Amino acid sequence: MAAIKPSVPKGTRDFSPVEMTRRNYIFETIKSVFRKYGYQQIETPSMENLSTLTGKYGDEGDKLIFKILNSGDFLSKADSAALDARNSNQLTSSISEKALRYDLTVPFARYVVMHQNEITFPFKRFQVQPVWRADRPQKGRYREFYQCDADVVGSDSLLNEAEFILIYDEALSTLGLKDFTIKINNRKILSGIAEIIGKPELIVDMTVAIDKLDKIGMDGVVNELLSKGFTQEDVDKLEPIILLEGSNYEKLNKLRYILSASTIGLKGCEELETIFEYVNRCKLQRATVDLDITLARGLNYYTGAIFEVKTNETFMGSIGGGGRYDDLTGMFGLKGLTGAGISFGADRIYDVLQELNLFPDSVAQTTRVLICCFDKAGEEYALPLLQQLRAENINTELYPAGTKIKKQFDYANNKGVPYVIVIGSDEIESGLLTFKYMESGTQEKLTINQVLTKVK
Repeated sequence: MAAIKPSVPKGTRDFSPVEMTRRNYIFETIKSVFRKYGYQQIETPSMENLSTLTGKYGDEGDKLIFKILNSGDFLSKADSAALDARNSNQLTSSISEKALRYDLTVPFARYVVMHQNEITFPFKRFQVQPVWRADRPQKGRYREFYQCDADVVGSDSLLNEAEFILIYDEALSTLGLKDFTIKINNRKILSGIAEIIGKPELIVDMTVAIDKLDKIGMDGVVNELLSKGFTQEDVDKLEPIILLEGSNYEKLNKLRYILSASTIGLKGCEELETIFEYVNRCKLQRATVDLDITLARGLNYYTGAIFEVKTNETFMGSIGGGGRYDDLTGMFGLKGLTGAGISFGADRIYDVLQELNLFPDSVAQTTRVLICCFDKAGEEYALPLLQQLRAENINTELYPAGTKIKKQFDYANNKGVPYVIVIGSDEIESGLLTFKYMESGTQEKLTINQVLTKVK
């Protein structure tokens, strides 16, 4: 039988040790900031009941859910009429009861409803886990990828939205980004704009069009609006709103004037002003906060503030986003529980840090010290030293005896190990270890306690 050529499914990938240390650096940095703001980690199963996921993401989203075939003879319980008619949609529910999770939000809503009697509200949770989508793989789009979410449910306070801005600012600044913008808008303002031009029923078409301003320019937006049922008079009212300029407060004042006849629009302005007032009482490290009226983000989903984060140091899509949503848990029977959440795009953040060379050298170092020995006697002498170093939380390896020292040094260089201890008969006799700095090539004789001091 011919050997099978090894491969991974399309849209998935392996991560090397170097990639894993860098990914973990990103995840641990973000997690530490989440914890600092009172968010607690939960995990949900990789698979959910198919009925939990179906109908939550729209028709297109439902098509991208990875279904899991029932175990055993799955065809024995198949819907025979659907099988005969080759009706795959009808057949699926009878041969598949479970599916891989599509996102972290719907499983979180399910979790809150199932655990509502043991949760303290407001409930602040974060989750860093993989999700799966049966999408067509392409550059930057995978079928398996990690999401990094923080949500708070059971609180309508706008302090939560202000803290999301602070979380983005602190996490991305800690990762080394120097220039990034947190864009903010409000769903109620967009509803107000559609209301004052007399086209509330076309709000989705309006926002889909203005959301493309960066990509297709104002002329492209105008053409799309006209093709969707807006008149030239509507477009003339919209254009100055879309092209609003000035500081955040200047934009808010102009919007208040424009939306003076819309109660919901004014409510959106009021909410944004409250968020700005909270943030202004805190000192941001490096973020710029920008009121962007063209920001739409999943309009059917969000009901209040909307966020999107972009780096200005390199060309990249959004590296984070989120917003306020009402009645997240209503789909599972627990009504009236408001929530807000944000997500970090960990894969894109990885690409940005890589491109800007922002991963610290220390992240690549898994082993700090390699002990090399000439023979079995050196190996035996090294074992207690190995334990001493590890007891001080210094990542240390002992290279098994019987290999030429040059090969052991090559191993250290290839793994990026900064320090090597060499043990031969002289070292055993004197108790002074040969301590080599791999980058410079220099070496000195030290006691084990001196080695501990140097490495720490």
